Amino acid sequence: MNITHIEHLGIAVKSIEACLPYYENVLGLKCYNIEVVEDQKVRTAFFKVGQTKIELLEPTGEDSTIARFIEKKGEGIHHIAFAVPSVPDALNEAESKGIQLIDKAPRGGAEGLSIAFLHPKSTCGVLTELCM
Repeated sequence: MNITHIEHLGIAVKSIEACLPYYENVLGLKCYNIEVVEDQKVRTAFFKVGQTKIELLEPTGEDSTIARFIEKKGEGIHHIAFAVPSVPDALNEAESKGIQLIDKAPRGGAEGLSIAFLHPKSTCGVLTELCM
């Protein structure tokens, strides 16, 4: 798999507004984008740290995957996202090597990215996102 860099770290939070003071006032980062991804029932906020981003994920509904994650595990790191030149090619390669896929094909994500997830059961317990 040709990973070019860590695209972002996804962090599940109950409230973006409650977390903004920590990221902006304590860490000195600037939130440059907040958007809702309707089909994933999530609101996102992005910060840049060098070439990598931090993505805060706030659920927009009780049936959202992020809401379920927070209910089970609490707020915290949700996933790591790797940038790849081709999400379909990366999915095919991962599957050919025995990795369980959550997404069989790419779907739309925040910031217009094409994304797909690998199941943490086959990635050493880490939810892994591939994106381009």
